Amino acid sequence: MLHHTKGIVFGYIKYSETSIIVRVFTEAFGMQSYIVNGVRSARSKGKIALYQPLTLLEMVVYHKATKDLQRISESKCALPFTSIPFNPIKSGISMFLTEVLGKTLRQESENREFFQFLFNAISIFDHLETNLENFHLQTLLKSTAYLGFKPESEKDFDHQLIEKGMSSRLSSADYQLMIVLLEKKLGEHIPMQNQNRREILMHIIRYYQIHVDSLSEIKSLEILKEVLN
Repeated sequence: MLHHTKGIVFGYIKYSETSIIVRVFTEAFGMQSYIVNGVRSARSKGKIALYQPLTLLEMVVYHKATKDLQRISESKCALPFTSIPFNPIKSGISMFLTEVLGKTLRQESENREFFQFLFNAISIFDHLETNLENFHLQTLLKSTAYLGFKPESEKDFDHQLIEKGMSSRLSSADYQLMIVLLEKKLGEHIPMQNQNRREILMHIIRYYQIHVDSLSEIKSLEILKEVLN
C-alpha cells in the first residue's frame, strides 16, 4: 500500500552496484530504511543528491510493518538547501547533529511532534545568516522534550550524570546558559564564551549517552570543534 509522508534523510550505504539503502526519519512511520534502486547509475541524473544527510523530502512509499526494509515509489526535495552544503560551519554542525540524532532515533515508531520540530529546525538553520555557533546546543537541548528525557531541573541533570559515574558537574553559570538556550528561539543571539559552549556541549553529550546506549563514540565531534574554533 502506498503512503505519502515527509522525511528527513540520515544517510545511506551502498547496496549492490547501483543502489543504496537510505535511513529516513519519516513523519508517518518514524525511522525507516529504504532500498533505492539504480540511484548510483550513470542514468540517474544526480538523484543521489536527494539522499544526502538532513535533506528534507516529500515521499510516496510502500510500507509493511512486518518488513525491516521498505521501498520508495517517489521522492522529491521538499525544501532545496541554499546554504547548508556550502557553508563549512553549517556542514560541520549538520554532520554532528546527523550522527547524534541518527544514533538516538533507532526506534521505528512515529514521533510526529519531534519530526515537525526537527523539520522546521533544519529549515531555519538553512536560512540563518548569523548566530550559527549555538544551533547544535539548542537543537539537542530542545530535542530532549520530544525524546522523553528532558531534565526537570539543574539538580535532576546533575543527579543523572553523577548516578552514572560522571563526576564533573555543570556550573551554575553554565546551567543558566542552558536554560537560556532552551527558552530562546532557534537562531536567536545568545552571548556565550567558547569555553562555556564547549563545557555545555560535553555535558549535553554525556547526558544523551546516559539515555542512548549506541552513543558511546561520536566521530564527528572533532570536525565540529575545528569548524567552531
